[in-house]
Amino acid sequence: MPEDELSRSSHSNPGKTLANGIKTNPASSSPKSSLSVPMGPPVYVDLAYIPNHCSGKNTDPEFFKRVRASYYVVSGNDAANGEPSRAVLDALLEGKSQWGENLQVTLIPTHDTEVTREWYQQTHEKQQELNIMVLASSSTVVMQDESFPACKIEF
Repeated sequence: MPEDELSRSSHSNPGKTLANGIKTNPASSSPKSSLSVPMGPPVYVDLAYIPNHCSGKNTDPEFFKRVRASYYVVSGNDAANGEPSRAVLDALLEGKSQWGENLQVTLIPTHDTEVTREWYQQTHEKQQELNIMVLASSSTVVMQDESFPACKIEF
């Protein structure tokens, strides 16, 4: 934002600042309140990447209530940092249960982790009830010195 716009913004709203395009009150004592998203209708997308490698730091049920995707990509593969987070995978179930419509959702894990395997097995019945499918890739892409699982998504 140019300096003159920033100056006008702070003069027209004393005590408020912009954080990620959202007006916040710096006197607020809760760090989460400065990250809260204003209420509004849900957003429907074909594909959504679960933020921060599916870490529980930034993703909660509200994300899944508001961002309604046909496909969610789970890319976490760092158990030491809680990626992917079981809490985030559970938040998908909680958020999806609030949709009020039973749209098909496909979860695409980019890594086969113990957390995703356990979550899949322990919540399989709930996934079926909510029309959630978890993709397991049986295809492998080989590029130079690297190989990795692959899946094809068609819209």
